[in-house]
Amino acid sequence: MNVLPLVLLLAGLSRFVNPFIGTEYNGHTYPNAARPFGFVQPGPQTGNFDWDYCGGYRHNDTTIEGFTQNRISGTGVADLGDLLLMPFSQERERLASPFADEVATPGFYGVTLTQDGIRAEMSCTQRVSFFRFRYGGGPRKLYIDTHNSLLSRPRDERYDHRVISANVRFSDQQTILGALHVHGWTTRRLFFAICFSEAPSDTLRRGDEAPRLAPEYILDFGSGKGEVLVKVALSTVSEEGALANLRAELPDWDFKGTKKAARKAWDEALSLLRVRTDRGQKVSLYTSLYHLLLQPAGIADVDGRYRGADDAVHEAEGGQFYSILSQWDSFRAADSFYNLFVPDVGAGVARSAVAQCAQQGYLPIWALWGQETNCMIGNHSVPPVVEAALLGRIDAEKAYEAVRHSLTVSHFGSDWEAYDQYGYYPFDIMRKESVSKVLECSYDDWCAALLARRLGRSEDEAFFLKRSKYYRALFDPSTRLFRGKDSAGNWRTPFNPYALSHAGTHGGDFTEGNAWQYAWHVLQDPEDLMALMGGPEAFVEKLDSLFTLESSPQGESGFVKDVTGLIGQYAHGNEPSHHIIYLYTLAGRPDRTAEAVREVFDKFYLPRPDGLCGNDDCGQMSAWHLFSALGFYPVDPALGRYVLGAPQVRRATLRLPDGKRLQVKSDGLSKQALYVASTSLNGRELQRELTRDELLSGGTLRFKMTHNK
Repeated sequence: MNVLPLVLLLAGLSRFVNPFIGTEYNGHTYPNAARPFGFVQPGPQTGNFDWDYCGGYRHNDTTIEGFTQNRISGTGVADLGDLLLMPFSQERERLASPFADEVATPGFYGVTLTQDGIRAEMSCTQRVSFFRFRYGGGPRKLYIDTHNSLLSRPRDERYDHRVISANVRFSDQQTILGALHVHGWTTRRLFFAICFSEAPSDTLRRGDEAPRLAPEYILDFGSGKGEVLVKVALSTVSEEGALANLRAELPDWDFKGTKKAARKAWDEALSLLRVRTDRGQKVSLYTSLYHLLLQPAGIADVDGRYRGADDAVHEAEGGQFYSILSQWDSFRAADSFYNLFVPDVGAGVARSAVAQCAQQGYLPIWALWGQETNCMIGNHSVPPVVEAALLGRIDAEKAYEAVRHSLTVSHFGSDWEAYDQYGYYPFDIMRKESVSKVLECSYDDWCAALLARRLGRSEDEAFFLKRSKYYRALFDPSTRLFRGKDSAGNWRTPFNPYALSHAGTHGGDFTEGNAWQYAWHVLQDPEDLMALMGGPEAFVEKLDSLFTLESSPQGESGFVKDVTGLIGQYAHGNEPSHHIIYLYTLAGRPDRTAEAVREVFDKFYLPRPDGLCGNDDCGQMSAWHLFSALGFYPVDPALGRYVLGAPQVRRATLRLPDGKRLQVKSDGLSKQALYVASTSLNGRELQRELTRDELLSGGTLRFKMTHNK
């Protein structure tokens, strides 16, 4: 559809959210109904079997294939998309239907399937999807595919064989119960209960012959203009768990009440931020906040039980277990946002990561439904776990043991023996992403040193501090870039600093990037990086080059579609670039930070379906947007080093823990010739950054603008 869908006018802050933002280009978002951090997110599937459909939906598509129960927001790999439902009236070979009158708001999605004149609407609780299908006359039929799932590769036999085992059946005339063991991005167990507001008059079961072990159903509810209501409850634990979730959260058939409660939950969640700006910017910002609060997902049942990485059932500490942890992306800003402003979730994520470490032997790298995908590099659960421990929100000793174990006992993607033997990862031993791994692991080690210091473990602190400097071994003074080195100490030759690489399809020394994009990845000690490059002036000159070099990729090998949002070689659409703009401020050029922030806002965060320049990656792109709008960014999130930028709103109020508030006030915006002249917190002048303690103390953060001569 080429017409921008309607967004209902609502009371409360939900009216400023447009769930269709990011559903075109590379945003990989979707307009599904959801609750904040909810387990289910029912919504439309318009396509599958392609990287463009990692979110299962593209705004410009013209047909809908059906409606599924869950998604992963904004990622570059597809999974979930479980249990597809499709209402229809007329039998045909392919049930996909053209559609019209599409509406999405927080907690609700509705659309008309024009092929049969059916209005499909959906809302949800935390663990239960709720569908209302209004038929226009004639047969009232419903197709259910319990085999369905999203897959980012072209369709092949892996999809047909994705179900390892299945037990699906009617437990009574109005209820289907199911237990599936499936393999996609990871291997997981899915238990569900599907309940109907009336018993079908006829039931056809098919499609569960090998290799497709999970069945399809065609249900007939008779003819007429009546509606059929359907509830779908999920669990990682058992069918009984799914039924208990349904009975606890959705005992009746009040669709309007469920929709109203979902909207109320979102209004409350979004109220942690109040901004004064123009409507277009307000829609962009509140949609970013909405995307940031979609995931991670709380996957524990109502009784607090969940299935862990060891395939055993556990009791969640604090009553909730969080998964869908895109840590390579989210550690940079999204996790810090939770730790600061949604502390129950931040602490829950950290406790969940520590629990998963006990189950699998290391902190999660990329967790999905409590299982490990081993996707991406580093051990980036370390920074948010350390930050939560330093804030006093979780048990610091327990957290430290998980951190220390993960960074000293070798596991998938981490060969600590080789790392410590050479003081870096030689590219002839670590044959993929060796340079990126050193740069990113160095930051994890820095985080470990911070927590060791807090706990008085001086020997461990010294060990991790030494490791946090391993990046120096790969700094090439002749190019002033980081460069691969083999086990004999020889540089990678030939060396093309523009060559992009992606480990999934090509070796190379970098992760979804090149030497220019990773040249700045010393989050823990930017001042040392400046010294390596010849001092602040030489550093700024080099940084200027990043933004003015030719943008087109060179030496491209393999899949690099997520290196997007280019300004020169700066790639805002991919997370390793996200802190770079703020290095200008640390080098004494806040005017360049202000200019670059404004350019990114104007180009890459727009209130339209193609308004995001890259994968939102479980809210990390959105977190950058929110922090930058407020005028500061966590360059070193574990330490709590918030580098000052340039606010993009004149007034904002942010709700802090313990009933405090942080007000942001600016007498202008960083447009055209304006940039920040001075910043103060509660009347005290700030120089370049503010600390976590200062931020959480609340008060008024004031920016004064001046003209750049």
